[in-house]
Amino acid sequence: MAERAISRIRNRLRFQQYDMTAHALEEMAEDNLDILDIENTVFSGRITRFERDDDRGIKFVIEGTAVNPEIQVGVVGRFATSQRFLIITVYEITG
Repeated sequence: MAERAISRIRNRLRFQQYDMTAHALEEMAEDNLDILDIENTVFSGRITRFERDDDRGIKFVIEGTAVNPEIQVGVVGRFATSQRFLIITVYEITG
């Protein structure tokens, strides 16, 4: 399931069929990340966890690297529709 899911998510980003919540944009700015870091995380990373506690759909936690490979980033999102992926939050992984 993880391989199929990450492939679908990558396709949504590849074709710019994704949105970001205001919270994700705020967190991105706080951690000095930009959209290229988020996209690189999805393309370089892997799904580390599925969260099934949301009635709106499964949340996918993806961990990978920013453009700078020394920076580890987490991206949490879900499919808002079959054609759109919603990035809920992003964060730099520290420690």
